[in-house]
Amino acid sequence: MASLPLLKDIPDLRGKRVLLRLDTDVPIESDKVRDAYRLDRARETLEFLRTQGARTLIVGHIGRDPKETLHPVFEHLKKSLPIEFVKTFKDAEREMEELTNGEFLLLENLRSFPGETMNDAAFATDLASLADLFVNEAFAVSHREHASIVGVPALLPSFVGFVFAEEVDNLSKAFSPAHPALLVLGGAKFETKLPLIERFLDVVDNIYIGGALANDIYRARGYDIGASLVSDCAISQRILEHPKVYVPSDVVVKTSAGRTEKGADNVERAEKIVDAGSDAIADLRALIEKAAFVLWNGPLGEYEAGFDAGTVALAQMLAECDAETIVGGGDSLAVISRLGLLPRFSFVSTGGGAMLEFLAHKTLPGIEVLEKRLAFSV
Repeated sequence: MASLPLLKDIPDLRGKRVLLRLDTDVPIESDKVRDAYRLDRARETLEFLRTQGARTLIVGHIGRDPKETLHPVFEHLKKSLPIEFVKTFKDAEREMEELTNGEFLLLENLRSFPGETMNDAAFATDLASLADLFVNEAFAVSHREHASIVGVPALLPSFVGFVFAEEVDNLSKAFSPAHPALLVLGGAKFETKLPLIERFLDVVDNIYIGGALANDIYRARGYDIGASLVSDCAISQRILEHPKVYVPSDVVVKTSAGRTEKGADNVERAEKIVDAGSDAIADLRALIEKAAFVLWNGPLGEYEAGFDAGTVALAQMLAECDAETIVGGGDSLAVISRLGLLPRFSFVSTGGGAMLEFLAHKTLPGIEVLEKRLAFSV
C-alpha cells in the first residue's frame, strides 16, 4: 500500500475551502451526544484546520434512518469550535461564502440526501463544488462506496486526517506482528469474519473464536446448539481442524429456568448459548499471558442482553497484560469505554466493519481512491 497523502503535509491551508468527511455516527440520547469518543478523537484534525485558517465544511452521517439529524453533534462541536449548522445544499453554498478563516460549517446528515449511499456522480460533484480540497477523517465508514468516501476524492485533491493515518499505521502492525500473536474474534455474522480468519491463519500463532461465531463452528462439528444464533455460512475443514483455532470449551446457556454453565458439546435443544463459560475464560487467559501481540474484535457473548461476563473478563485481561493490544468494533469499544479501560490498550480502532475489511484485504475503497489521487497538488 502506497503512503497516503496526509493533511499535515499540506503547505498552506489559509483561506482554503476544505470538505471534511468526519465520523459523526455517535450514540444520541435525549437529543444529546451520549458518547463523544469518535468526535473527541478527531480533535487534533479539527484544531489543525482551525489554527491553519481553513474554511471547513464538515459532512457526515448518523444512524441508518435518513430522518435522523446531526443537530446534537453540532451542539457538541460548538462547545469548542466556531461552527454553524445548515440543513440544505443551498444554505451550505451561501454560508461557505461567508465563512472566515478558521471557521466551520456542519451540513445535515448526509444520508438524508439519496445520492450519498448510491454514490451518485451528480451528488458527489455537488459536494466537491463546495470545496478546494477533501480530507477523509472517517476511517470507520471508508469500507462503504458512498459519494462522500469515493466519489468526492475522485474530483478533488484529497488527504487523510490524523486519526485516519493512525488507524492505517496501527492496524497494519497486525500484518507482521510480534510473536506469539493472538487474534480474538467475537460477535456474530461469521461470513464477515471469514476472510479475516483465512488470512490470519498464516499470520498469527493462535485464533480464539467466541460469541455467536463459535456457534457456527459447533454446528459444523456436529454439536447441538439448541436455539443459539448462527450464520448461514460454510466453514472450510481447514478452519474446523486447524490446531491454531480455539473455541470456548464451555458456555453459558439461557433456559426458561435461568442461566447455567455447561460443556459446549452438551447444549440441549431448548437452550441458547449466550456467553463463554469460566473454563473458556481460563483457556483464553493462558493464551493472552503468553502473547506478545493481541488483536481483538467483537464480544464473547450477548452483552447488550446482560450476558457480558466473558467480554468484561476479556477486556480486563487485555488491559492488564504485557502484550501490545489492538481492539476495535463498536461493541468491544462500548464495553472497554464503560469499564474505563480505553487508555490501557495500545490502540483502539474506531472501525468495526472497516477494521475487519482492512485487515482482511489490506485496503479499503476509501483508501484506494486516495492512492489514485496522489499526483494531485493543492
